[in-house]
Amino acid sequence: MRPLILVMAALLLPAAADATSSALLGINYGRVGNNLPPANAVPPMLSSLGVGRVRLYDADPATLRAFANTGVELVVGVPDECLAAVSTPSGAASWVRSIVQPALPATKIAVLTVGNEVLTGANSSSLSRSLLPAMQCLHDALAQLGLDKQVAVTTAHNLGVLATSYPPSSAYFRKDLLPLLCPILDFHARTGSPFLVNAYPYFAYAEDPTGVELEYALLEPTYAGVADPSSGLHYPNLLVAQVDAVYHAIAAANTAAARAVEVRVSETGWPSAGDANETGATPQNAARYNGNVMRLVADGKGTPLRPSVALRAYMFALFNENMKPGPTSERNYGLFKPDGTPVYELSYRLPKDNTNSGGGGGGAIGGSSGTIGGGGEYNGHGEDGGYYSISASAKPAGWWTWWTQAAVAACVAVLMRMMAL
Repeated sequence: MRPLILVMAALLLPAAADATSSALLGINYGRVGNNLPPANAVPPMLSSLGVGRVRLYDADPATLRAFANTGVELVVGVPDECLAAVSTPSGAASWVRSIVQPALPATKIAVLTVGNEVLTGANSSSLSRSLLPAMQCLHDALAQLGLDKQVAVTTAHNLGVLATSYPPSSAYFRKDLLPLLCPILDFHARTGSPFLVNAYPYFAYAEDPTGVELEYALLEPTYAGVADPSSGLHYPNLLVAQVDAVYHAIAAANTAAARAVEVRVSETGWPSAGDANETGATPQNAARYNGNVMRLVADGKGTPLRPSVALRAYMFALFNENMKPGPTSERNYGLFKPDGTPVYELSYRLPKDNTNSGGGGGGAIGGSSGTIGGGGEYNGHGEDGGYYSISASAKPAGWWTWWTQAAVAACVAVLMRMMAL
């Protein structure tokens, strides 16, 4: 039997070149593996899932070209390695002109994510101060080209930015991060870009399987739910509680921004395999969680705190990635194996209108693209403990050599120009 990926390659692509997805659900396309299919095989796979949005972790030109004229809407990563280069006006302008502008309009880039979990990552001490300048300079570079209404600029945070998150109404950011987060929130409010969070109920359950109900973490629609004793709001599942925890933290830090900034989930998923101590990492649980995420997002409803703002999320991830470091679970978040066959059978299929129901690229900034997400239903992990430190986009030590030559060259070119000035 031919691998499924070859069969999928014959499918029609998800949309015409002039259509922009306004789907509520997207998927993360990580490439930390040496056995993954070529990028041009991915758009047909997305069509089979009914997904019209994709988040990338870098700006590899060949991958961007693979999505040209497909209608798939992209969130494109500016890797941590590029932050220093794009934190000046000239560096950001060079990066946008060499990477983003050539890909448009054939490739629909709706969002740039500047770094990933920068404030809580291993290199936070060296990168954190460059984060906001990089975001501002990239936004300004896009504005100079008239692209700022088409392409939003943001960054994705780890849940470790929260000092506490349970109950959701008591959530607040770590005090040591407030000097960095408050101006970032001002930036979001000014530019209309979303606040992105990588939210994983799995980590909460795996950390405390006796204190967190499995059905609550799996988003089971039949679960009775949990009440927030302070707000009186009822939370049917952990993911929406996480979302509202971040909303409450934003309100506690910046009242003005809380009225304008939308929170979106840039990653959420459940591993299908893990080490002996990774409780709950099974194909059955992964199928239930991701199916329930699809169902929840497809309903188009908001959270208990923000019922009028539709929940939006990017599932992690498209493939199992065999070169990711860390526990076994890190290499088993994919919906597909590298040969294109499903890791497990999903119990829910997205409605057809998830792929392309019209709308313009600017809607990605105002709220029609991407994701919603948030904090956690657990205390005491604000210092980037255990499950907070396991990033779904974690890169092994040799990542610099695996990262695409074109993207590396772009960053080096910018740095060389800066040194020549």
